[in-house]
Amino acid sequence: MECDLCSSRAVSYIRYNGSHLCAAHFKSYVERRVKKEIRIQADLRAGDKVAVAVSGGKDSMVMLSIMSSVFDGRNGIELCCVTVDEGIEGYRPPSADIAEGFCAERGIEFRKVSFGDTFGLTMDQVAPLSDVGSPCTYCGVFRRKCLNTMTKEMGAKYLATGHNLDDMAQSIMMNFVRGDVERLARLGPHNIVQPGMVPRINPLRSLPEKESLLYAMLSGIPFHDGTCPYWEAALRNEYRDIIDGLEARTPGTRHSILSSYDKLRPMIQGGRGPSKMGVCECGESTLGSKCKACELSDRMHLRIKGP
Repeated sequence: MECDLCSSRAVSYIRYNGSHLCAAHFKSYVERRVKKEIRIQADLRAGDKVAVAVSGGKDSMVMLSIMSSVFDGRNGIELCCVTVDEGIEGYRPPSADIAEGFCAERGIEFRKVSFGDTFGLTMDQVAPLSDVGSPCTYCGVFRRKCLNTMTKEMGAKYLATGHNLDDMAQSIMMNFVRGDVERLARLGPHNIVQPGMVPRINPLRSLPEKESLLYAMLSGIPFHDGTCPYWEAALRNEYRDIIDGLEARTPGTRHSILSSYDKLRPMIQGGRGPSKMGVCECGESTLGSKCKACELSDRMHLRIKGP
């Protein structure tokens, strides 16, 4: 099968729009969408700094690679990279090494922050004792705090995360089913800046996971292909299966979910402005007297200590 735009051999058939693309046109197709999302989501000026959350997996490495080509120093925008080490033996160390090596080659500032240093805990300690949902609940809360704290220290205006279209569709569906309007309103990209919080952008939000993988392979982008040993406990997996089934039956379902959310989002936010935030004893902003990360950290330390 030939590419729809030239006589080269097609490497991808994109079911949701019916196009066949060769390697060069597929890469251009991906890059245009990512660049468009950056323009829409971020108001950047010369001298601004953007932090990129990089795990070393395919999505974050694709995001970092494309952003490093967009912000190459000629436009006055500086990139920096932050990696979170959750303390999962055999899983995070090799992926963090890939991210650090890539940044060293491109001259990008790199920082790594760990759960161990921040909370005195590792996910290998937390996972067997998790009592709130699943290990992913602790991991997600701890990771968000680590990223926000480090990004502020680095002086970044935005934090870019590698959430792809599949991730976005799953998050939207999960929050709709739970009736969690507050979380729906707070989903990135952030157009309302909360005090003490670095707004997030999601450059890959319109890019399906399979396209991210193919782009990484075609571009020779290094990435870690490991699987978190605690992934099976996540409720998100059930929503992933549901949405994958719908997408297989009706191509474009994921895009429709995201598009519907974008249309509803102004009504969901309902004129919400920045919340009245307090300050946790750890220094992070919080709606209550203590941030969620400290609450979960204290709970886990009590469980580890025992009666």
